[in-house]
Amino acid sequence: MNQLIKSFIPPILLNVIKRFRTREYGWVGNYTSWESAQADSTGYDSSVVLEKVKNSLLKVKNGDAVFERDSVLFDEIQYSWPLLSSLLVSGFNHAELRVLDFGGSLGSTYFQYKKFLSLIENVSWSVVEQAGFVTVGKELFEDEHLKFFYNIDECMAFQQPNVLLFSSVLQYIDEPYKLLDKILASDIEFVAIDRMPFIYEDTDQIKVQIVPPWIYSASYPCWFFSHGKFIEYMSSRNYYLVESFKGLEGDVDGAGFIGMLFKKHIA
Repeated sequence: MNQLIKSFIPPILLNVIKRFRTREYGWVGNYTSWESAQADSTGYDSSVVLEKVKNSLLKVKNGDAVFERDSVLFDEIQYSWPLLSSLLVSGFNHAELRVLDFGGSLGSTYFQYKKFLSLIENVSWSVVEQAGFVTVGKELFEDEHLKFFYNIDECMAFQQPNVLLFSSVLQYIDEPYKLLDKILASDIEFVAIDRMPFIYEDTDQIKVQIVPPWIYSASYPCWFFSHGKFIEYMSSRNYYLVESFKGLEGDVDGAGFIGMLFKKHIA
């Protein structure tokens, strides 16, 4: 019977069914450690990813495309209006916006919201990234507002940011709370996160994310954060939640992709 049914199904549909059953991409597993998830991951060729992002974002910069995300070009900009509001609010108090965009690629978020950021009198957007991205960023994308740095200390020495941004980044850090401890020790006033997966469980989970093949071939560990635990952590560092909002991914594989804006309590 199965063979008879298959004979009437077009090959393209059979491929879709096979992909769904074998989970060729998405989030899989529930690992006990980051190391065990890494062992089940292929990793990724950073040079290939960098080249794809560079070529795509150059088209945006030169006006040949309108929007890039994760190296993929889109016909129109997909704005997260709550994230934009969070950024603008962060600059209200001092009439200037100084962003530390950790893991910000080649400035993708900066270019995404550039037309709105240009309405603020003083904007400084600092990207901290892997060495390859920083080298290319300095050569091809840096300008009077957008700067690239090899590490947090170098960025902090340049200027004190008033908002820390993690856009689809923190879940890929092996020790995310340790990283947060380091940056939050500098008393940054606002923390904005976006496109981060949260679950309503007591503890964080670790999965392996398999990237869709039409983007690039890769798989790597990924945190699904406990919503309650994360809020409690930020509160223990003297940050309160201003607002939360849905990320562009929505609900995926049992997690809600969420954005949040936190503000530090001022004594």
